[in-house]
Amino acid sequence: MGKNKLARWTELGSFANVIQPETDEISGKDHPVKGSWKDKIFKNNNPLVLELGCGKGEYTTGLAARFPMNNYIGIDIKGARMWRGAKTSHEKKMLNVAFLRTRIEFINSFFANDEVDEIWITYPDPHPGGRNSNKRLTSSRYLNVYRQFLKNNGLVHLKTDNTELYNFTKNLVSHNNLELVFSTNDLYSGNNTFDSLSSYFKTRQMDSEGKSASIDDVLSIRTHYENIFLNEGSKINFLSFRLNKEKMIEDATPKTKK
Repeated sequence: MGKNKLARWTELGSFANVIQPETDEISGKDHPVKGSWKDKIFKNNNPLVLELGCGKGEYTTGLAARFPMNNYIGIDIKGARMWRGAKTSHEKKMLNVAFLRTRIEFINSFFANDEVDEIWITYPDPHPGGRNSNKRLTSSRYLNVYRQFLKNNGLVHLKTDNTELYNFTKNLVSHNNLELVFSTNDLYSGNNTFDSLSSYFKTRQMDSEGKSASIDDVLSIRTHYENIFLNEGSKINFLSFRLNKEKMIEDATPKTKK
C-alpha cells in the first residue's frame, strides 16, 4: 500500500463525520446509528439522502452544498477514495454531510424503516453480463433491500455511462410497474425535457431562505469518472424512478449462466 493511501486511511479515521465499523460489528447485527441518524449524527429532522457507491463523494458533497436543508450520506467500501469527500466536507464544515465506509450488502444494518427519503447511485460497477446481474446496485436483490428503509415511493436516481446497466434498470422498472419519473440515454444531448425532475427539485429548498433549486443546479455536479467518460465521448445515461415500498421487486428476465 502506497504512502499516500496509508496517510489517507489514517486521516479518514480522524474525521468526525465518518463511520467505518468492523465487519463483525454489523454482520447480522444492527449498528447503533440505525434509526438515529437525524438525532445522533445530524441533530435535525431534515430529509436523509444516500449516495451508494459514492467513490470520491462528489454527489454527496455537491448535493449537500446545493441543498443545505437535506442531510447526505455517502456510502462506499473504498476508504482511500472516500477520503476526498470526507476531507472536503470536514474542511468546509458541512454539517449536513456524513460518510459510511461499508459494503452495500450490509446497508440494512444502518438504516431503519422509512429513515431514508432518496437514493442516488452514481457510476456503480455495471457488472456486465447476465451472470453477475444480481450484483448490480439496481438489481431486484438490492431494490428489495432499499424498500425496507426508503420511504414509500421515494426516488432512486441512476447515473451511468454503461448502456447495459441503464437498459437493465429501465426494464426492471417497467416489468414491476414502478413509476418512471425521468429517463434518457444521452443526458447532455440538449434534447431532453426535464419537466418532471424540475418539478421534483423545486420542492427541495435550496437554502434557508426558501430559494428553489433548478435541474441545472443538480446536473452541474459531475464526478471524476463522469468527466473522464465525457472526455472520451461517451454518452451519459440517467433515470429516476419511484420505489413502491409495498411491492416485492421481481427480476425482469431470467438469470443466465453465461
